[in-house]
Amino acid sequence: MKKKILILAASLLAPVLANAACSDFMQTWMDKLHHGRTLDTRLAVCKEWPANPDLTLAVLPLPRRANNEDEGTDDVEILVADSASGSVIAHVYEPDAITFDAVRVDSIELDTARYQLKPGNRAFGVRVNYYGTSRPNPFGWTSLNLYTVEGQTLRKLVDRLVISSYSGENNGPCDGYHDSTTRTIDIGPAGREEYAALKIAEKSTHSVNGSVGENCADEDSPAKRRNFTLEYNNGRYVVPKALRQD
Repeated sequence: MKKKILILAASLLAPVLANAACSDFMQTWMDKLHHGRTLDTRLAVCKEWPANPDLTLAVLPLPRRANNEDEGTDDVEILVADSASGSVIAHVYEPDAITFDAVRVDSIELDTARYQLKPGNRAFGVRVNYYGTSRPNPFGWTSLNLYTVEGQTLRKLVDRLVISSYSGENNGPCDGYHDSTTRTIDIGPAGREEYAALKIAEKSTHSVNGSVGENCADEDSPAKRRNFTLEYNNGRYVVPKALRQD
């Protein structure tokens, strides 16, 4: 019985220990790639790649010195490293990758869904979650970049595809409206250079909040749906302006 308990405890601790080892490499990566610069530890993220646990993915945001609490710009280093040693295998530096003023960055996430874009070429994603600071007019969105490993560098295949967004207005404790849009990605048939098309399914909803007596009530309009296809062309997937973060 004790042996079973120990095995269970070890399995529960494994993800925690993996995360700890991953974050322990961050200063080593900073010293190697950007010695002397400051890491934005609130937004920095890393994780083992489930498709290949021998590899670890990381996003290192680097604030500019002129940044303040109200506005600023972060450069970003994105890398793939050996999970055991922390040695950097491939990386890409993106200056001016994140800017903020009235819009802030809430978090950055590594997206390791099954982005098998062509045989032998699996991509991973970086999601950046933004939010507005206005309480009467809340808004925000999440953008997605997709990267693939090519030698010692990373190539961006999808640039700032907005996969979710919301906006609204609050006229009081009850009255207002809320709009939201979500987009999901499916892998389609192979196209140019054997890269699969990306099938985007979009769903948009509109909700109105109002007072009914002493209660608040929501009225939802029927959801609107649209579909898009992103094709690979000239080294990346072309994201239409309507789906792209400016």
